[in-house]
Amino acid sequence: MLGDSISAEYGLPRDTGWVSLMRQRLSRDRIDYNVANASISGDTTSGGRARLPALMQRLKPAIVIVELGANDALRGVPLGTTEDNLRAIIKEAQQGHAKVLLIGMYVPPNYGLDYTQKFHGLYGELSKQLRVPLVPFLLAGIENKPDMFQSDQIHPTQQAQPLLLDNVWPALKPLLHTTSQ
Repeated sequence: MLGDSISAEYGLPRDTGWVSLMRQRLSRDRIDYNVANASISGDTTSGGRARLPALMQRLKPAIVIVELGANDALRGVPLGTTEDNLRAIIKEAQQGHAKVLLIGMYVPPNYGLDYTQKFHGLYGELSKQLRVPLVPFLLAGIENKPDMFQSDQIHPTQQAQPLLLDNVWPALKPLLHTTSQ
């Protein structure tokens, strides 16, 4: 799992985030996978891209879930930079014989509607171009529910975590049956 604060359990009790819940579901369903959560709060696509080679070498993952980009958008990183970094992350994971699951995100319209729409659109474009499955929006179903977010209104609460996993699971499950651990 290569992600940012949403996947790194920011503001949550340890082992209660959606990635930990995914680990529990795999165990409960007797699906034999180890889950390494290499998510870092505040991480950007540049950071993920820089960290990926060592992670690939050390972990040799069968599947890489990529949940990055929101911090790029919050910082106004040019869309081309975010897209290039995500493309490089996906290609490197694929070259390492890993299946990739890309998780999309929407961001607030701080930089205008055009930036916001193009930002979200780049996930779909990369998914099509590189033939990787896509979770269109990790926060789908909770985005308009303030009680599902911590006081910062950015990070989901512990109660929201099962819903995040439910957003990811339908795209992840087919990959589990087509890869070796």
